[in-house]
Amino acid sequence: MKKTKWRAAIIGAGKVGSTLGRVLAEQGHSVECIISRTMKSARAAGKFIGCPAVSTDLADIPSRVNLIMLTTPHNAVIDVARNLARQNRSFRGVAVCHASGMLTADALEPLKRRGATVFSFHPLQTFPRNFPPAHILPHARNIFYGIDGTPAGIAAARRLARALQGHVLLVPPDLREFYHAACVVASNHLTTLLWVLETMYRTLAPGRTDFMRVFSPIITATLANVGSTSPGKALTGPVARGGVETIARHLDALERHAPAEIPFYSALSLDTIRLATASGMLTQQQQNALRGLFERSASTEGKLRGHP
Repeated sequence: MKKTKWRAAIIGAGKVGSTLGRVLAEQGHSVECIISRTMKSARAAGKFIGCPAVSTDLADIPSRVNLIMLTTPHNAVIDVARNLARQNRSFRGVAVCHASGMLTADALEPLKRRGATVFSFHPLQTFPRNFPPAHILPHARNIFYGIDGTPAGIAAARRLARALQGHVLLVPPDLREFYHAACVVASNHLTTLLWVLETMYRTLAPGRTDFMRVFSPIITATLANVGSTSPGKALTGPVARGGVETIARHLDALERHAPAEIPFYSALSLDTIRLATASGMLTQQQQNALRGLFERSASTEGKLRGHP
């Protein structure tokens, strides 16, 4: 486990395995083989990574590897780990990790019993299924990996992260699902927010499809402000100012032009009130007045939909 050069086998030839395998190879490590459910996906990953040894059989993993990365979907990890542990081979001196955000290192227990050093190794990055690995690759360095495992496993995870030009975030096993929920907020919910913005832009500027070019400066500046200070210190806008009248007019405008977005706007505004309150921006009177707007809005919406 003191080796500085990884000789890796990758099980799972999707976006994650292909991208991380390519980074590993570009950093001077060796990807010895790729295993996938189909030869088509294995060959595609092999071509991208530069590894000609591809297969659909776990038995084809060379004995010389010192790293096995399970980059399958998370619901396949446990079965793959069990099947791998049944192989007639030694796992002494071999590090085995999986890339699931939901599972801890315990998913690899059968391999641990066979002598492998096991750890979870979830890349805290987005891997869109419709994007080819080449488009994901530029964003695969300097990222964090959510890890857990034995002390030896954590040490191996740190070495692997360094090999991939990344960093580690130690995730307590009992907070693994919570960690994954945070990742969903960071990526999936942000994507949904931008989709809502896109739908509003279609109403504002029919026929135009450049919403990101239009809104990118304010989005980029907001991210920079949060990064240099904190969400509380970077908060601006009508809620932060206690602008009850402005928010009321927003709700009226949404009712006229985009009623489907009222629940989203209301939910985010209520959390913005919480943030502004925690940051000391609002008086109790302002808090009550702002919350009252959304209570009345929710009540009106319920009546319109036939709810009591």
